[in-house]
Amino acid sequence: MNIMLASFIALISSLILTVIFIPWLINFMRSHHEGQEIRDEGPKWHQKKSGTPTMGGTIFVLAAAISVIWVSAWQHNLNKVVWILVISLFGYGIIGFLDDGIKLYFKRNLGLRAWQKLALQIIIAILIVLIASSDHFQFNLFIPFAGVVHSVALFIIFIIFWLVGFSNAVNLSDGLDGLATGLSVVAYGTYGYIAFKQKNFAVLAFCMSVIGGLIAFFIFNHKPAKIFMGDAGSLALGGGLATVSIMLNRPWSLLLIGIVFVCETASVILQVISFQTTGKRIFKMTPIHHHFEMLGWSEWKVDTVFWIVGLIGSILYLAI
Repeated sequence: MNIMLASFIALISSLILTVIFIPWLINFMRSHHEGQEIRDEGPKWHQKKSGTPTMGGTIFVLAAAISVIWVSAWQHNLNKVVWILVISLFGYGIIGFLDDGIKLYFKRNLGLRAWQKLALQIIIAILIVLIASSDHFQFNLFIPFAGVVHSVALFIIFIIFWLVGFSNAVNLSDGLDGLATGLSVVAYGTYGYIAFKQKNFAVLAFCMSVIGGLIAFFIFNHKPAKIFMGDAGSLALGGGLATVSIMLNRPWSLLLIGIVFVCETASVILQVISFQTTGKRIFKMTPIHHHFEMLGWSEWKVDTVFWIVGLIGSILYLAI
């Protein structure tokens, strides 16, 4: 069967599973009075979102994982790359699930402690390195001004940094209704196109599976959101994106394809550095999407502009 058709089936499978089970999760959480605790330091108008069901990412992560596995098995292409991608998505999703679960159980905005989350993220990254290296995965890292580097030690350090960094970057971007969902559709769609051009069925099927789940999730996540993806979704999406970029041997592409995620993270880092060194803030509030909210932009305007910026970043990379 044509690889594009098989990947489209994976998309439809993930979409259907998500559409079926998200309403169930919303009803379950509402009946048990479980919902997101909104942080006090955030915009005051976000407090009305407190109590909104969360952990929606659990559904689309499971839907994507199930879909790519069964479609790959059906196509006799359930190889190690597929498992690496699923482990990255599912592994970071489990970390987010634990974080969300603790928040809900204790009715607070703090879940796992920072060091606990970081330790778990590093463990998943190391697991992926071990699995990839066991199959003699050829990874050539191009360093600007230094050329191609073949160092195994650098390979390990880079993958850990990349996976941990981008899982947190997408997590920071998940602050407005539908924002991270739309940005992730653009990013995974771009990598799906690159995988198609490379005839890489494993990555293509994975990207399409994630996109299917996200499209279905957006129906319930756009403003006003009926459910949030939570860390179970955002950490998984970031870890999956970083792994996809590595499996396609184009890691640096994520700096443009995920330009909004990079800017969101940079805004937080710069804000902290500025405040600790000068006592002054660069932005009204971070991550940067809150800065624009504080300037009077509506959530829809922030979402739309950020989605367009993400799309432009992807187009620029493909053009380059």
